[in-house]
Amino acid sequence: MRAVVYPGTFDPVTNGHTDLICRASRLFDRVIVAVAADTHKTPMFDTDQRVALIRACIDEAHLDRIEVVAFSGLLVDFARNLGVPVIMRGLRAVSDFEFEFQLAGMNRRMAPDIETLFLTPAEKYAYISSSLVREIARLKGDVSAFVSAEVHAALRQRFG
Repeated sequence: MRAVVYPGTFDPVTNGHTDLICRASRLFDRVIVAVAADTHKTPMFDTDQRVALIRACIDEAHLDRIEVVAFSGLLVDFARNLGVPVIMRGLRAVSDFEFEFQLAGMNRRMAPDIETLFLTPAEKYAYISSSLVREIARLKGDVSAFVSAEVHAALRQRFG
């Protein structure tokens, strides 16, 4: 069985994230969306909320291939414990590449048996980031084009 781990904070999950999740489900038999509980960032939504929002965004046609779980600790340890040899990371723009390349190199050094795969979102999602969505929502802007209806409702509730 071909499996991949797609990690992130997903705070909040965007249409770009769900695009990558669904596309990965066509390439792999099993996609584990790994929501980071340990993060240097202070998330707007708690871990359980982020997991629930991702689950709400997944197209039912793909649900049998996708798991959404929280994890703590090193990603390579999480992947190894699951027996998953591939980590998928999304690249939106050249600006993402340097950080992602460095992260992939560190992961390879710690776990040479685990590969990193980069996948780009559809062009219509390439400019969307969680941090921009949070900022627009905080300033009472309309983010409905960037996130699912469930995430949009959660952001409206959060920011009034």
